[in-house]
Amino acid sequence: MSEPRKIVIVGAGLAGATAAGTLRERGYAGEILLLGTDTHRPYELPALSKGLLLGNTDEPDWVHDAGFYEEKDIAHKSGATATRIELGARLVVDDAGGEHGFDRLVLATGSRPRSLPVPGGDLPGLRTLRTLDDALALRSAFKDAERVVIVGAGWIGTEAAAAAREHGAEVTVVDQVGSPLLAVLGEQISGVFKALHAEHGVHWRLGEGLAGFTGGPDGVTGVRLKSGDELPADVVLVAVGAAPQVDLAHAAGLELSDNGGVCADAGLRTTAPDVYAIGDIAAHFHPRYGKRVRVEHWANAKWQGEHVAGNLLGENEPYRKSPYFFSDQYDLGCEYRGLADPGSDELVVRGDLAARDFTAFWLRDGQVAAAMNVNQWDDGDALKALVDGGVTVTADQLRTADLQTLA
Repeated sequence: MSEPRKIVIVGAGLAGATAAGTLRERGYAGEILLLGTDTHRPYELPALSKGLLLGNTDEPDWVHDAGFYEEKDIAHKSGATATRIELGARLVVDDAGGEHGFDRLVLATGSRPRSLPVPGGDLPGLRTLRTLDDALALRSAFKDAERVVIVGAGWIGTEAAAAAREHGAEVTVVDQVGSPLLAVLGEQISGVFKALHAEHGVHWRLGEGLAGFTGGPDGVTGVRLKSGDELPADVVLVAVGAAPQVDLAHAAGLELSDNGGVCADAGLRTTAPDVYAIGDIAAHFHPRYGKRVRVEHWANAKWQGEHVAGNLLGENEPYRKSPYFFSDQYDLGCEYRGLADPGSDELVVRGDLAARDFTAFWLRDGQVAAAMNVNQWDDGDALKALVDGGVTVTADQLRTADLQTLA
């Protein structure tokens, strides 16, 4: 494979910006165009629902320092949306009519917040959290709010609930599931988070359906449940997950997967020659799991951005890293590695759930499918080795043995 003369990257979030920077680090001297809709320079997302929303910082973690793109001769076109890809002509067209030829193309278009098709779902003032501007506006709203209602008890919903409580607002979280983070953690571990938020004054309305939002032309004023109850609110945040932005790829004729992403092989190549997909939209074949995996977390975007750079330059290496994410809520900090199925994997707990000082393992066929350390920070390397290494272990060993020796 000859070195490409020009690489176009559509999507200037963490994945795309990391790919661009890594290409330069690896000595690529050709043209790089980084095309993104955000008017800010590329930034990482975790701080938006954590430190920035809490008010501990006024800026996100920038992917690169100011001036980096100019210094590295990376053409960063901000505030621009790619509207069409012509695969045969190897051309990307943007919303200003600009046409950008490419030898290789990377799609890193990320996700958008999901909306809810219910009455009042289009009312002004309904908030979502995905961008830096979203986070700054939501933080300001939390500071002034007396009552906040959050629809969605996933990671964004629970982190936002913690931030709103820290700002002194009364907080209610609504979700049709019976416990927060249930699909990811299973009932027992999700119960830890449910109790944590209850201790900090969050009101749960779980296992209840949403009927719609109340309000009028001046904005949303509350949430109506299917039970008939209405929850008045100064701020309503919709945090029901994110949808991969695959419209551009689909219109170009790229194959989409059952899990909503763009189909890619183990090396992150799509079904079109010289076109790659990374980050939230990539449904890539993962060698360890033997199936297509699509991961929306921060680390996946960063690592795939780094990895794809090598393959763009002629390597043919499969992407093998296990998913990883972290969360901070009140005095609870946690890290999660791997990919569990809480409905079928055996849960093994080492430590004290009630004290929120433990490590949870999800055991499948004698191997650790996933591990989550909660307020324990000494065994990160061992947990990574257990998840990645395919080590055969028993539940009793995970509860009592030295994890360093097991790994």
